[in-house]
Amino acid sequence: MFRVEGLELMENAEIFNVFFREKPAMMLVGLRNSKGGVYASSLAKSIDCTYSHVVKILKEMEKAGLVNFEKQGRLKLLALTKKGSDVADHLDNIRSTLL
Repeated sequence: MFRVEGLELMENAEIFNVFFREKPAMMLVGLRNSKGGVYASSLAKSIDCTYSHVVKILKEMEKAGLVNFEKQGRLKLLALTKKGSDVADHLDNIRSTLL
């Protein structure tokens, strides 16, 4: 079991591991920088990733309360939640600091 400042990360280890990989971080930052809703297919193209991989990661992000799927007819638009936007801001700040 991992402990960081009294926080047990055992339950959150899976989502933690998702965000410290390049593509998931790019997905969140890309969603934050988009104007309006984004489709998973366009997000996949913008980060040079397969559609199926993007959907798999988005489902994990949805479980963690970071993104919402908004159904419009047969299509689903993606939107960040407040929590997702905060995480994207922090990831972008980390990236900017490191570069």
